Amino acid sequence: MSDNISFEELFEQAIEYPEVDYRERLDRLVGLDAQKEQLSKTLGLLVNPDGLSEWVEKYHKGANSVKDIVLRRPPLIVMAGDVGSGKTELAMTIGDSVARLEGIGITLLPMSLSTRGDGRVGQMTKLISKAFEYTLERAKKLKGETGKSRGAVILLVDEADALAQSRENAQMHHEDKSGVNAFIRGIDSLGNGKLPAAVIMCTNRPSALDPAVKRRAAEVFYFKRPNEEQRYEVLASPLKELGITENEIQQLVKITGATDGRDYGFTYSDLLQRLIPTIIISAYPGKAVSGELAIGVAEEMIPTPVFKEK
Repeated sequence: MSDNISFEELFEQAIEYPEVDYRERLDRLVGLDAQKEQLSKTLGLLVNPDGLSEWVEKYHKGANSVKDIVLRRPPLIVMAGDVGSGKTELAMTIGDSVARLEGIGITLLPMSLSTRGDGRVGQMTKLISKAFEYTLERAKKLKGETGKSRGAVILLVDEADALAQSRENAQMHHEDKSGVNAFIRGIDSLGNGKLPAAVIMCTNRPSALDPAVKRRAAEVFYFKRPNEEQRYEVLASPLKELGITENEIQQLVKITGATDGRDYGFTYSDLLQRLIPTIIISAYPGKAVSGELAIGVAEEMIPTPVFKEK
């Protein structure tokens, strides 16, 4: 790569799919089945258009204009929602599902936070341009002559509003606007080349994204905190393994939702990374987990506050 910019400056560690560990992590994201299915199919069409051609040939022979409409969409997916709603974990793991669905190897390139640069004029623009340039070059090598991809690349941009915030903001620095322009050019370059590549953007602040970026999204997925049914799906299996009764699990489902003193419930992260481990740690090493203990932990725990856009 030119200009002495290393891979490590642009990306976190690359992830190759299919990969068993990421399949297991994806399976643990319960309550998001609809998002999983829709995202898998959308990404599959973006990175391997041959699948759609086969579908049209089988079910709607000659419907080429419809096929072109679908395939002309820019290769961008926006995943927006509250903190802890599962969007980033889904973005990190969905590549395994797509790889298995399409029968190809997929590489995820998580864009590094260092891509924001350190404030030097022109640095952020150059880093963003190089990240897309690298993705473009890699995707070109995976484009098959027959239309079926030999593999695919997904560029993941977490906290995307920091890189692609609206240029309509009067207080926005010129360097930041140049960075957004570079981001838009990068998305267009991947789309114009009809390459086996896609970009996933995750953000807590969808309204802060530049309108030109949002217009280019093939799909926008919105994520919310788990409802009562989804909280039950998260809690039931692991807590039943610990001997917690059905009635006690139902109590925990109620406690982790909105209450009289709080108008929001627990996030997926609160349930999986805080509540269940804390219940276990509270009993370890001298006693067994009980329903009374689990309920007490849940009543004392404060869920992550709702993210509010400024």
